[in-house]
Amino acid sequence: MNNVFSNAERAEVLTQALPYIKQYNGKIVVVKYGGNAMINEQLKMQVMEDIVLLWLIGVKIVLVHGGGPEISELMEKLGKKAVFVDGLRVTDKETVDIVQMVLAGKVNKTLVNLLETKGGKAMGISGMDGRLIEAVMKDERLGYVGKIVNVNVDPVNDLLEKGYIPVISTIGCDAEGNAYNINGDTAAAYVAGALGAERLIMMTDIAGVLKDKDDPSTLIPEMTVSEAAKLQEEGIISGGMIPKVDCCVEAISKGVKKVIIMDGRVPHSILMEILTDEGAGTMVIGD
Repeated sequence: MNNVFSNAERAEVLTQALPYIKQYNGKIVVVKYGGNAMINEQLKMQVMEDIVLLWLIGVKIVLVHGGGPEISELMEKLGKKAVFVDGLRVTDKETVDIVQMVLAGKVNKTLVNLLETKGGKAMGISGMDGRLIEAVMKDERLGYVGKIVNVNVDPVNDLLEKGYIPVISTIGCDAEGNAYNINGDTAAAYVAGALGAERLIMMTDIAGVLKDKDDPSTLIPEMTVSEAAKLQEEGIISGGMIPKVDCCVEAISKGVKKVIIMDGRVPHSILMEILTDEGAGTMVIGD
């Protein structure tokens, strides 16, 4: 690998990144990472390296993660069947305990540990810590699935101020102390909005928003909030992409400057998005 680039080419790459490094220094960038983008171990390592690199050049990175596949895996091991209503996982008391164990425990601490081994300074918190994500029951049929009613980002700002990369697991709580399973994309949109983030990057396992969902070359590189609504009406944005795009629109309405839906399976896609003019995936901006 070493001899692919000459030193001169490497230096050239770095100087081209300079304006972007300047632009993002001291700015908050929220990365939503999870689900299927997290399964491949080698890719996971690269994502952690990219996050540490951005942190080292002065970007204030906040990592928000889910962990659906890991939750399903543990439920299976415990002999518990996943039940879905309208595509949403029904979360009874026992399931919310499992969710808390997996997200706030295993997944969160694994990511913190990886960031630390790559040279970063990370601290893991859940949405229950410092009442970061306050929630209520979304729909009684779903059990402990939460609808966010308030976000208190003081703990996140405190960690950023002390130079940490906050790693947030998406569990919420209510005034009575009940825990809720919160959709990771929604949580990321709310947290990014409350932080007034420069960017929210949603890492998924698709290239972005496609005009033809079976043809990656039809990627839509940029769209406004109203264009996104039009594409939904036309049925171009459909299925699982609808809630993702809704979260992007939500984040913009809450004050995030730009939101990117990008393919987490592409090596170093975060660096391409932030440090080059190429970008990666689909960018959603205000009108």
